[in-house]
Amino acid sequence: MASYHFRAVAADGRTRAGTLHGESERDVARELLRQGLTPVYVGTRQAQAVQWKLPTLGAPGRKDVLFFTQELSTLLNAGVPLDRALAITSELTEKTQFRFLVNDVLRLVKGGKSLADALAAHPTQFSELYVNMVRAGEASGSLAQIFERLSTFEESRDELRNYIISSMVYPVLLMLVGISSVFVLMNFVVPKFAKVFADARIQIPTPTLVMIEMSKFFQDYTWLVLLLAAGAIAAHYYYVRTTEGRIWWDTFKLRIPVLGDALRKAETARFARAMATLIANSVPLVQSIQISRNILENKRMAGSLDSVATGIKRGEGIAGPIRRTQQFPALAGHLLLVGEETGALDAMFLRMAEIYETETKAAIRRFTALFEPLVILVMGIVVGALILTMLLGITSINEVAL
Repeated sequence: MASYHFRAVAADGRTRAGTLHGESERDVARELLRQGLTPVYVGTRQAQAVQWKLPTLGAPGRKDVLFFTQELSTLLNAGVPLDRALAITSELTEKTQFRFLVNDVLRLVKGGKSLADALAAHPTQFSELYVNMVRAGEASGSLAQIFERLSTFEESRDELRNYIISSMVYPVLLMLVGISSVFVLMNFVVPKFAKVFADARIQIPTPTLVMIEMSKFFQDYTWLVLLLAAGAIAAHYYYVRTTEGRIWWDTFKLRIPVLGDALRKAETARFARAMATLIANSVPLVQSIQISRNILENKRMAGSLDSVATGIKRGEGIAGPIRRTQQFPALAGHLLLVGEETGALDAMFLRMAEIYETETKAAIRRFTALFEPLVILVMGIVVGALILTMLLGITSINEVAL
């Protein structure tokens, strides 16, 4: 028997927290119900059992949706009615705005709407995939299991996203430090160094003269450089918001050495996990493709799924059309072909998601392993060249003095 941390609501409305022993989380939830407690969280991590304390303001985000999904999964699997589960989740929700959202969902459900329709009224927080999964769960009478699968899906997607972001923090920080060092040297150190030459009235070595002129340009036209940079960023931002610009940008990202491979595998993992979740819950294949298309961030890869849906409608299956797009890794097509032949397409999509989530992490590690020393090397060369140029000027002053 394992030890599980729990958080539950008593009949008087107060929250109880502690530890119970049981064979599984579900057994512990049943024991809590037998004791007259409504389980809100049962798991192995104590931090989750105490992290929701004081309500705070803030816009709803992915973590709020994940918390909502986990809480409903726990409550529904413990046999708590849907309306009561929503009411308890609302009370325990941290952000005030998301609490209003959950209360609105509860209001719509009590008004006679299905849970899927109530969630669909908030498309910003609940994706088409999420809503269709809930609708399939309501139709099959397996809503508790659906929320359990959705919880796993949201956790996996959030974990992969967080891994990519955390892996890129250090290389970006290195680059910013290097750029800041060059900015300080050119705007503060080199001007003082140039004043020494001006006072000495000697011939300045050509490399040092070039550096001093560059420093003067930076000082005189910093506003222009910043304005041009801001203009370029703004132009890029508005261009990629157009359909044509977004496709161009997403295509360019896929062609970046090493990083493009990592992005392609991350999108493949996201697509595969969504398809596995949908197909396992009896959502038709063409509809699953259309729903999964909308959760992909890379519009180039998402657009290629239109031809896949067309191929499926023609009776070509999914493996062949996926390979013809040439947007997904070659292994993906072979795995799906095996899945079609064995009749276990959902299991093969799940296996594909696991493979490419692992390969995405490996590809990100390769990229950071190359990018970090490259940034250090480039910044070292630039800063080193500036310092050597200043040393060359100092040496020329000493030679004149001798």
